[in-house]
Amino acid sequence: MGKRKVTEIKKSPYDTGTLDNELWEAARQKVIGIDRQRFQIGTLSEKTVHAVVKNYYEPDEDHQEIPIEGKCADIYTADEKIIEIQTRSFSRLKDKLDVFLPLYDVTVILPLPDKKRIIWIDPDTGEEASVGSYRSALAPWPAFKEIYSIRDYLCNPHLHVKILLMNMTEYKLLSGRSKDRKRFGAERFDRIPEELTGEIILNEPKDYMLFLPENLSANNKASDEDSSNADIYTSAELASSAGIPKQYLSYVTGLLRLLGILERLPKKQGRNWLYRNKY
Repeated sequence: MGKRKVTEIKKSPYDTGTLDNELWEAARQKVIGIDRQRFQIGTLSEKTVHAVVKNYYEPDEDHQEIPIEGKCADIYTADEKIIEIQTRSFSRLKDKLDVFLPLYDVTVILPLPDKKRIIWIDPDTGEEASVGSYRSALAPWPAFKEIYSIRDYLCNPHLHVKILLMNMTEYKLLSGRSKDRKRFGAERFDRIPEELTGEIILNEPKDYMLFLPENLSANNKASDEDSSNADIYTSAELASSAGIPKQYLSYVTGLLRLLGILERLPKKQGRNWLYRNKY
């Protein structure tokens, strides 16, 4: 018999080795509970993803929801640091950042689905009417749309950003009017975090280099005619090489330019701007 072929397990580029799966599962059980009925999950005083992530980063409730300088911090750690968990609408953080950053180190956590499935719930019975399969949620690129809204704070040495990637199940209510009751008026009921898949730690502008492919300039068309342009590439080539969805490309390039990582040249190749790395 021949030797069995060993399947290589590829490590996620966003798995930094900082994940604690036991602590994560403890936080999930604390918030969700083993016997908790799914239809009751959304009755919590705060959404489930936010609550689980908060208990993952700080299990001690004495350090949660702490009033500081007239604002309420999600977590105030034993070493006097602040953690804010924001599942969306980062622009709402600006008032807190204005108050906290002059006095404290602040870490903003963005929980983001890596893969997601949708379960439709009948609002009358609470039963699952339809269960979808897991699909890619385009992570980590949706994070750029949120982070872009606090771009003016990113160069502050007291601000840190973490993108926590996980698989999720999203529950939606079948509150529509079409025959299958999905096409009109459907509403999100809750999102349930499942296994962790990665954590992206962004402490300073150069950390955002993680999102740029290493071999990008070696394969771009802009370098074909002139070897002096070997480090130049188009926005389309960046999107293709890095796998950036079209709807997030402008946020990615805009943010990386503001952070001094990308330089946009004053010319285009066709309809696409030309860029080069500044690092």
